[in-house]
Amino acid sequence: MTNLTHAHTGGLAVFHIGMTIHRPLRVDLWWPVFTAMPRMLAELERNRAAAKRGEAEDMGFLGAHTLIGASGPWVVQYWRSTDHLIDYARNQDAVHLPAWRRFNQVARAHPGAVGIWHETFDVPAGHCETFYGNGALVGLGVATGAVPVERRGRAARDRLGPT
Repeated sequence: MTNLTHAHTGGLAVFHIGMTIHRPLRVDLWWPVFTAMPRMLAELERNRAAAKRGEAEDMGFLGAHTLIGASGPWVVQYWRSTDHLIDYARNQDAVHLPAWRRFNQVARAHPGAVGIWHETFDVPAGHCETFYGNGALVGLGVATGAVPVERRGRAARDRLGPT
């Protein structure tokens, strides 16, 4: 099997977002937060497909990977830039802003029931290294496609930009 690395060559933004459920029995408080993310991801995937067909302006979303951990659900998203990510978050016509407003209403009415968090990483071109061996293709490799690892170098240091 061929060892692979991601195909994306430019800079990107990596966005981690998740939720923590502090009152698991209050499904009415955390379920709307839990179900908001799949709607946003579906909207972004529809836009990505439409943009590839030339039918919509590209929002800059490259793809996402959803994880479930001990602290709750967690989504890793890949964007062309932090500007694209922020533009989506502020877009009055997108799913995000109404979901964010609903979360704030619930959080004020029921503090501590459910928490949300996010982390944003602005990654310059050439400063991202990936390796997918023996058919393990996830994350950025799925979002942007993959190429044989030799195109960037056999060692991680070779694939990572200058430090």
